[in-house]
Amino acid sequence: MAKTIVVKQTGSPIRRPKDQRDTLIGLGLNKMHKTRELEDTPSVRGMVRKVSHMVEIIEEKG
Repeated sequence: MAKTIVVKQTGSPIRRPKDQRDTLIGLGLNKMHKTRELEDTPSVRGMVRKVSHMVEIIEEKG
């Protein structure tokens, strides 16, 4: 079973740099309070770290 993390968008991408908005879209988050379950890989962790002020990790599974 692969490790997964549950990520929730808590901040708005309005008035943020384009690369941060693109990172949110890459994570599958584009609306407030949307939640996604993602595979826990170094690339996903890096994307979450890049927009850490707009997302929160709700749960770590596995």
